[in-house]
Amino acid sequence: MIGPGTGVRVYLACGVTDMRKGIEGLAALAQDQLRQKPAGGAVFAFRGRRGDRLKLLYWDGQGFCLYYKVLERGRFPWPAGGDGAVRLTSAQLAMLWEESTGGGPIGVCRQPAWGELAA
Repeated sequence: MIGPGTGVRVYLACGVTDMRKGIEGLAALAQDQLRQKPAGGAVFAFRGRRGDRLKLLYWDGQGFCLYYKVLERGRFPWPAGGDGAVRLTSAQLAMLWEESTGGGPIGVCRQPAWGELAA
């Protein structure tokens, strides 16, 4: 994946996100619901209602990058609903993004060990 390297902070937005949102809408969610600076260098992951769509928002120092992935079949693993965020490592993010099409049948993902985000 083109984008942030290892060691980047990753925040996964729990619950369902409206996938019609673009950069501005997702940046507002990162700030208001996840309580993080959208332009702070972290990656923010959002999943749609059906679970087959994933958006990653990332500030690269010059502007926002928005990555969008739609699975042909299957769903991205996600923590139980609710508001808030779960913090992932960059390795867990890579597993979530890449293994959805690489490690077996399309859409079959191993679920990362979710860690609760400390307040």
